[in-house]
Amino acid sequence: MKSKLKRVLAIHDISGVGKCSLTVALPIISAAGVECAVMPTAVLSTHTGGFEGFTFRDLTDDMLPMAQHWQKEGITFDAFYSGYLGSLGQIEIVKKIFGMFRTPETLIMVDPVMADHGRLYSRFTMEHVRGMAGLCGHADIIVPNRTEAAFMLGREYRDGNQTKSEVNELLRALSGLGAKKVVITGVQLSADEYGAACYDSRTERTDYAMNSHIDGIYHGTGDVFGSFLLGALMRGLELKDAMKIAVDCTVAAIKLTAEAVAIPRMGVRFEEQLTMYSEQCTIKSKL
Repeated sequence: MKSKLKRVLAIHDISGVGKCSLTVALPIISAAGVECAVMPTAVLSTHTGGFEGFTFRDLTDDMLPMAQHWQKEGITFDAFYSGYLGSLGQIEIVKKIFGMFRTPETLIMVDPVMADHGRLYSRFTMEHVRGMAGLCGHADIIVPNRTEAAFMLGREYRDGNQTKSEVNELLRALSGLGAKKVVITGVQLSADEYGAACYDSRTERTDYAMNSHIDGIYHGTGDVFGSFLLGALMRGLELKDAMKIAVDCTVAAIKLTAEAVAIPRMGVRFEEQLTMYSEQCTIKSKL
């Protein structure tokens, strides 16, 4: 007898063009054999990286009524995946939604999307940083990049190579925000070793998933990685194995994009990784 189909609620913005947020979370998580419900936080004509004059529709006022309707209908979720939240108000609403639906079995993953390459995204302030750090305290797993980690910990961002001891210390410091498990992206051990690392505070185990470094800035890769990661986790994979799949599939998508001389602002070619990703999730699944 087949197990029940798991259901994830992805809480992100949606951009009509430029692959990121919900337009990558929905297909990737679905490819893992997991139902992906969505709560849009905003609707944009394009994402904000490399495009000018984009339209923006704030959906803050719709978020809580959507959740209340689902609660009235008896709809439940096995996991939550929050990403870009455009205001402090949305952060507080997401906390309320977690409280409305959370059970001891629910998995909550927070990607504190707000910064990269040493800088905060436009419209964000240190107040937002503190708000996101607080939201991370409500999560089971957090997935910051190096810049977001530095901001939330009140540290100076440092680019370039890291030692494993530095990464291990950073992971443990991030677990102090309250999440049981931490994954940090953008880990760079050498000029050609780039990937992610994870830490489980309960077992005090640290693992790495490294791949080759590809020059350039490719928009939406954090959302692609996070979606690959959560889909695999929902199929019962251990964190280290899900992280390895997520790194390899993300890097493969970036390589295809670079080889095709595609426009980076349009996002990476993750679509061509979905078959392989689905197969890996199925082969390694414990469900």
